[in-house]
Amino acid sequence: MGGCADKKITPRFSASFYHDGVFESKMDDQKMGVGDMISIMWQVFVKKIDGAVPEDGTIPVKKLSTDDLMQMPEGSVVRLGHSTLLFRLDGRFVLTDPVFSDRASPLSFIGPKRFHAMPLAPEALPFIDVMIISHDHYDHLDKTTIAILKDKIGHCYTTIGVKNRLSDFGLDPEKITELDWWESAQNGTLTVTATPAQHFSGRGMFDRNKTLWASWVIKASGANLFFGADSGYFDGFKTIGEKFGPFDMTFLEAGAYNERWRSIHMMPEETVQAHRDLGGAVLFPVHNGTFNLAMHPWREPFERVSLEAERQGVRLTHPLMGEIISLKNPSPTPRWWEAL
Repeated sequence: MGGCADKKITPRFSASFYHDGVFESKMDDQKMGVGDMISIMWQVFVKKIDGAVPEDGTIPVKKLSTDDLMQMPEGSVVRLGHSTLLFRLDGRFVLTDPVFSDRASPLSFIGPKRFHAMPLAPEALPFIDVMIISHDHYDHLDKTTIAILKDKIGHCYTTIGVKNRLSDFGLDPEKITELDWWESAQNGTLTVTATPAQHFSGRGMFDRNKTLWASWVIKASGANLFFGADSGYFDGFKTIGEKFGPFDMTFLEAGAYNERWRSIHMMPEETVQAHRDLGGAVLFPVHNGTFNLAMHPWREPFERVSLEAERQGVRLTHPLMGEIISLKNPSPTPRWWEAL
């Protein structure tokens, strides 16, 4: 269902928590049994939760064309959905965790369905100089999308073990570099660094934690950025900030959270604290508003992170899907979700 992760892998910095073919994860500490997992899946995917999806089924999206992207200003970003971000840095395009399929699922007819149309089709993307895949979960690594994009990817950076999956999906192995935590790679004027995250991995019943997960530092000549992907709140954010900060903008998850799994997905208030730990100037919350992956109303992450950011004096941006914004000087964004 998701590509082979069983080929031999060699962790380096993360070797201390890699044993018998799997990485240790805070997810393991929760000791959820089969019954717990079935209960959670039923609540997320079957039970009707008030406000779980937009009432009218529509989230506002700015439609984009290839020409729009080719004209993106230097030092800008556009969110295409969930954790899919496209950057223009040093005249090059950087894409994170592209998921263009209608569902974040191994099956096309069941599983979390997106709330909104994509701003453009994947075929309309320009040549992608750098692609970053943070980990192998379905809402971050989409087989169909990779198959479509494989010939327009310059190079992909990902975590230990995920190269096997990407090559199985059709991406040329010569275009893939695996990084362990704290390892960096240079691509022209861009430097990408895999940094720690408190999460887990797997795409099926028998491959839990066989590949690594990470957050990412993206450094260009005119911008220093942090892409958090998925993580629970932990003291690693402060360490990353001390090593690589301050950051012009942080892209941190604020969505798909629950007290039962807060060790691997932050609560919105923790998102704001993580941003402060990192030394970020502007917080751009992601991982919300696209898929129903938890038991909270879809609006709640926007409201809670906005309230906490205001309380702590943190500068926040919440652009529309498809809205191109400046990384260093983003214009104020309205609370667009309140109008739905």
